[in-house]
Amino acid sequence: MEFFNSLDPFLKVFWFIAIPTSVVFLIQTVMTFTGTDASDGTSADFDGDLQHGDAPFQLFTFRNLINFLLGFSWTGISFYGSIENRFLLVLVSVLVGSAFIAAFFFIISQIQKLAEDNTFKIDSTLNQVCSVYLAIPPKKSGRGKIQVSVNGAFHELDAITENEKIESSAMVRIVKIESSNLVVVERV
Repeated sequence: MEFFNSLDPFLKVFWFIAIPTSVVFLIQTVMTFTGTDASDGTSADFDGDLQHGDAPFQLFTFRNLINFLLGFSWTGISFYGSIENRFLLVLVSVLVGSAFIAAFFFIISQIQKLAEDNTFKIDSTLNQVCSVYLAIPPKKSGRGKIQVSVNGAFHELDAITENEKIESSAMVRIVKIESSNLVVVERV
């Protein structure tokens, strides 16, 4: 503690910011890697209308504050002996803290590019070849069922035909989409 008391008050400020910020950063890191952290930096930590189009993440989050203070404080400590001008030291520290936030944004945007949207959209079935699961009655007189593979997953849909009856296990092509769960098919 004697070491800390002998420091210049300006340097003490950097240490007062660096120590708790580093502890919180380590806790956040452990929580992220253990999966107990539900936030990924993409939502604000307060209520407010900050939605601007397709912005993938918010600027004002606790994680971004910690990232900024981490870069700010450790830069101030690291360059305290090298940069004599206090204003320049604070300016460099602010720039490095901002660079930490920019680096975090870059990393998050790269991670979000890895995301895959596997939401089933019936429009993606148009012109797909699939198999008949339950026989389809002729000329829209009833419904049958088909199994179609979309994005590696099988989906069961109701199907009708404008032609003759199509028996089970036959291969058909989806030619028209009638509703969210009904398609028109024809024999391949």
